[in-house]
Parts: sequence; structure tokens; C-alpha cells
Amino acid sequence: MLAAKKHWVQPTPTVDETAVTALAEAVSVTPLVARLLITRGITTPATAKIFLQADQQPLNDPLQMHDMQKAIDRIQDAIVAGDQITVYGDYDADGLTSTSIMVETLDQVGAQVNYYIPDRFKDGYGPNQAAFDHLIEAGTKLFVTVDNGVAGNDVINAVQERGIDVVVTDHHELPAELPDAYAIVHPRHPEGHYPFGELSGAGVAFKVATALLEEVPEELLDLAAIGTVADLVSLTGENRTLVTLGLKVLQQTTRPGLSALIKAAGLDNDQLDATSIGFGIAPRLNALGRLQSAQSGVELLTTLDDERATSLATTINQLNDKRQGLVRDIADSALAQAQLPENQARQTLVITGKDWHEGVLGIVASRLVEATGKPTLVLNEDADGRLKGSGRSIDAYNLFAAIDPIRDDLVAFGGHHMAVGLTVMADQLSTLKEALETAATANDLAAHAQATLQVDGVLPLSEATLETLAALQPLAPFGTDNPAPVFEIDPTEITQVRAIGADKQHLKLQLSDGTQNVDAIAFSMGTAAGAIEASPTNVKVVGELSANTWNGQTKPQVMVKDLAVTGSQVIDARTQHLTAHQFNQPGVYVFFHQNLMKRLTDYLNDHSQAVLASDQAALAAVTDQSVFIVDCPDTLADLTDVLQQLPLNQVTLYLYRRESLYLAGMPNREQFGKLYKFTLAHHDVDIHHQLSLVAGHLHLQRNLLIFMIQVFFEVGFVKINDGVMNGVSNPQKADLHHAPSYQLREQQIAAEETLLYSKSAALQTWVKNQAAVKN
Repeated sequence: MLAAKKHWVQPTPTVDETAVTALAEAVSVTPLVARLLITRGITTPATAKIFLQADQQPLNDPLQMHDMQKAIDRIQDAIVAGDQITVYGDYDADGLTSTSIMVETLDQVGAQVNYYIPDRFKDGYGPNQAAFDHLIEAGTKLFVTVDNGVAGNDVINAVQERGIDVVVTDHHELPAELPDAYAIVHPRHPEGHYPFGELSGAGVAFKVATALLEEVPEELLDLAAIGTVADLVSLTGENRTLVTLGLKVLQQTTRPGLSALIKAAGLDNDQLDATSIGFGIAPRLNALGRLQSAQSGVELLTTLDDERATSLATTINQLNDKRQGLVRDIADSALAQAQLPENQARQTLVITGKDWHEGVLGIVASRLVEATGKPTLVLNEDADGRLKGSGRSIDAYNLFAAIDPIRDDLVAFGGHHMAVGLTVMADQLSTLKEALETAATANDLAAHAQATLQVDGVLPLSEATLETLAALQPLAPFGTDNPAPVFEIDPTEITQVRAIGADKQHLKLQLSDGTQNVDAIAFSMGTAAGAIEASPTNVKVVGELSANTWNGQTKPQVMVKDLAVTGSQVIDARTQHLTAHQFNQPGVYVFFHQNLMKRLTDYLNDHSQAVLASDQAALAAVTDQSVFIVDCPDTLADLTDVLQQLPLNQVTLYLYRRESLYLAGMPNREQFGKLYKFTLAHHDVDIHHQLSLVAGHLHLQRNLLIFMIQVFFEVGFVKINDGVMNGVSNPQKADLHHAPSYQLREQQIAAEETLLYSKSAALQTWVKNQAAVKN
């Protein structure tokens, strides 16, 4: 079997179908959509209409936000005085869009405005004293922070003491002590009355823009939507309205920079949605800040110059390609480190390296969490023994809380439940590792480590249609707190399995119910191909319904989130060549020939075990590991014995044989006769050194000649002393078929015929019939 990577959680409690019917009729949606609304807590026609008609909902009054009027008054005073206003932003997509919104708005109302995007590597996150000092020396009289500031106490307080006001606009978690800024505009400020607290940095900037302009600036909605989706804030309430409206503007955007970036990303304007932002636009904007200064990101979003926009978009796209390459290379190295024995034994991971680009370590940590299921820190060590990087976690483990008790032992530390950033000296690395493991044990991580996957119900394959997909669209935009519906789909058979991608790490499947076929894509699940092929009728899939357009034809498609294969699997991976790659999966590798096992043992990693088929004790110790039959046995009985001793859930058959005896066959009577005459006519034949000459003389393959000499030796037709062969005159009559070597070769040929030259389905059936496996 192939277990699911995640625990699938079906909606509970069961929805009352009467309520489903009533809601579906009241708001004119399908029963499927009504059921999804109810499971998401939207149970009345009134709340459903608000949710489904997000673009028609009024936006909240920005003046309800704490210090909004105070901030607007201060900004207007600066405009009247002609003072230089600097917008101090952030280097991620939310920060770049926030900055662009604020800069465009201030420019529109006549302000003298410039902006500063801190450098991730030089300035760090949030207010930087040196940067503020430099900007003050350059003439700044008022700072407006966007997407940062509430945690910048020291810097902001120092700036205020110099008589330079700072207006903070932010959305991040409020610390116990706030900076002494002129104004703090924040949707969750304890003294405020704003009705929706989940705005992004771009959302807060948009509300400031609305207050300054005294109207909703529809032309800025595209930027607000990008920042909102990119920052993974809740796509409910006002955010849902902002994104719904913003996507409409984005689809018709007149911003040269966005148009160029959309084109560079290979996106279709008419099909832009939250997914397009999350996987196409946002990663490219984020790539700037991860690899270099992100200052040009604001220029891209605000420029009116088509040529400059194209140039910037091209550069950003190239940086994103570079970012992807860095992530891939570092992730490969980090994953190899994660698979070392000492890390396999740990509940948490601290992965370190040198010359790793710090800007992508958070992404790498996410990759490792996905691959291993373990909370992970990925750190780069510099020449001074300082390790800096990022961590990512799982729902069952509060990474921030695990590290917080030792924060005094760290150079720098911050974050939340699921993600952290930190710097630690090398001599404190063991302290950090111990803290992570202590927290894991204290919270019984082992019992809760498997990630959960919320499933919205079972969708029959017959309903995986474009019509169903269209019916689901009113639930969009999808994102945090409003995920795209995920369904369990149980096809009767997987009719096609194909590994795709440059390294064959992805799968393309065809799901079938006997009547309808639906394509599916499973990213990073290439290793499941063998298990699916072995049991194509025992596959369950969980995924999102989507559409795929190719050559002008649009079809439904399932984006697989997880899959499971039930029952026992026999994976046909027969090969004539063994490579190290075939031994990188954890499991038990069974060898029938000791010499081959000795040669290949070094290929196995620390999570694998080599077992000789004749080692009864070792076979008996095998529990539920995957089993790999490496070489072809000499007899079918040998393989049957192994199969019946192992509690096999999954067996992969390599069945390697260096040279095929089945194809070479058995020598015929004439060939044996030639050899017999040769042994009588030639004396003292040095078979150690003259064997090839003899084979050529008799027109026999060298290995076949060796076998024939062995048979003659066993029946007494020749004598061999110290490698010298002589024929025996007038030997006793003997039947060559009774020679042990002859009988063994017959069994080897029979084994090869069944194991190497049968069709895949026949081989799988034979193995299952021999094995003590629950089918």
C-alpha cells in the first residue's frame, strides 16, 4: 500500500440536506455550493448573499481606524508646507504594493514624496536607524511607514525625539509596547473601532488613500488585491471585497509594469484570479527582495514608461528564474542532510550550510517541511560562525514558542507559530537543537506530527466537469480562510500514469469511472507512479477541480493534493542496469547472490537495509518496510520462499540479471559432442588462460562453454587439476541431465522465463499468488 501523506479530514458534523436544499433555492446555487457554504459557517440566505456578492458590499469607513484622522491631518499639513514626505516600505510583495499605493496617492494630492525600500540584507526588516538618518539628512520632514513600523520602537522613538514625525501604517501583530509615533494606523489597535482587523499592509495603505482622497480610489484596487493575496491574510470580509474588485481592475490593468509582468509570467489577463497572483505575480515581486534591493519593484508598479516597464519585468522574471534555481539546488542539499541518520532520528530539523543564499531559505524550509513533515530551520553559516536563516513549522508545533525560551542565547529572533527568522552563533547551535527537541517531546509531537488536509466531501468522478467548476466560481476568490474546495475522488481505475517534468518528479494521471475519463496532475508525486501502476483500481485521490486549456480545447482537470493506494502493490521495475538512484528509497533490499550484495551495499543509504535471501533471521525481522527484490533468483522456489516470509505491503521488482540464460538457452547435443571430441583430442588444456581460444575454436559463447565444462566435470567426462583440463578415456555412461549444473540451469531458465520475460500483469499476479499478502 501507499499511505496518504496527510490525514484527510472530512467535514463534520454531517450537513442537514434539508438545509442544503433550502439555502440552494434561496440564493440560486447548486446543492454542492450550498453544502460548501454551510460547512464554512455561512448558513443563512442573508450571510450567503453577502459572501457571494462580495463586489457589491460597501467598504468600511477608513476613519473608523485608529489614528486615521490624525494621520490624514499630519500628511495634509506636510503637503501644505511643501515638506518632503518619505514612504518607508518593505521588500515583499505586500510592502511593494503598499508603498506604490501610498506614493501614487500622495503624488496625486500634491505632496513632495519619495520612497525607500529597505534592503533585506543590509537594513533588515522594519525601520532601520541608519536608513532613517540618511533620509533625514536628505531632507525628509515626515515619514509614513507602510507594512511595517509597529515593532520599530527604538528607531521611531529616536526619530520622533529629533522632531521628525512618523506616521505608522501597519497590520502586523501589535507588541506589548508600541512606538511613540505621531500616529499609528492599524486595523486591530486596541483603542480603535475598525470592524475588520485582517487587512494586509496594502489594505491599510488603501484605506489611508481612501481617506486622503475622500473617495474609493478604484484605480488602486489592483495593487490592493495583489498585496492582500500575496500576504496570505484572510480572504473573508472586507479583504474578499477588495480582492474581488481588484481582480476586475487587474484584468483590465493600464499599468505598463503589471501588464509586462503578467506577460512575462505567461498569464492570461482574462483568466487572472487569486491563484494567478499567488503563484505568478507575487513570487516574482518577492524574488526582488530575496535576491537584491527591491527598490525597482515600486518603479515597476508605478511607471508609465512602456519600455522601462518591459525592461524591469524582464529583469524581475530572470531573478525569479534564478530564485527557483537557488531554491532547487539548496533544497536538494538540505534534503540530503535531512536524511542523515542523526536527523532521521530527530523530531525537528536544523539544517545548515555555507554559501547558501539567505533570501530563499524560508522557501527551502517549507520544502523540507512538506517532504519530511518535521518543523525545520534552514540556516546559512558565514565565515564568523554566525548562522542566519528561517524556519517553518506544522500546525501541531508552535515554532516560535519552542525557541522563545532561549531567545537570550540568540543574536536575533522573531516570528510566529508557523514561521520564524533567527540568527545564532555556531557555539549555541546545540542549545537551539535541544530546545526544539524538548518542545517536541513536551507537546507529544510524534502523536500529532502528520499534517491534516481538510476535505470538503466526496465528488463522484461523473461530477468532475466544467459545469461543476463554473458552479463553484461564486465561492472565489480563494485563499486563506476561504480555500478552494478540495474533494476526495475515488476513480474505479487509473487508466494512464505518466511521469512528467525534467526530472520526472511529477505525475500525469487519467482517472476513470468506466464511463468518464478526467485528467489529473500530481506535483512532486513522481515516486508514486510504481504503486499506482501496480494497483490501478485501488487509488484514492484528493484534489481541486480546475480547467486545462490546450490547443483551444478546455477540459476539466484535477489538481491532486494527496493520494493513497490501498492493498498490496507489486511494482514492476525490471531492469538490466542497476544505478545508485534505484537505491535511494528507504526499505529492505533483498539479494539472492552475495557477491552482488557486497558490490552494491555502498549504494544503500542509512534508511535502507541489505538482506541476503538465505538469511532467515533477517527476513523474519522485516516489518512493514517497502521491499525491493534486487536480482533474479536462480529458482522460482527461492523467490517464493522470500515472498512467503515477508509481510509485504509494497514490493518493487528490479530482478536484475547480468546475462540472460533464457536467451542463451541450453547447449544442444551437437555442441556437447564437439566439446567431448575436443577433450579427447587435446591434452593439458589450460582453461584459465586458453578458455577464449577454445570457445572460438568450437564456435561457442565463452559463458556457455564454462557451463558445458562444468557439466562434463560433474558427470566424470573431464578432469580438472589446477586449472588444467584433460578428457577421460572411456568414462562411465552418464545422463547429462542429471548433472547438478544442468538441473540448476534449467531452473534458472524457467525462473527467467517467468520473472524476466512475462508481461507485467502476469508477473504481478504470480508474485501476489506466492506472497503472504493481504489483498
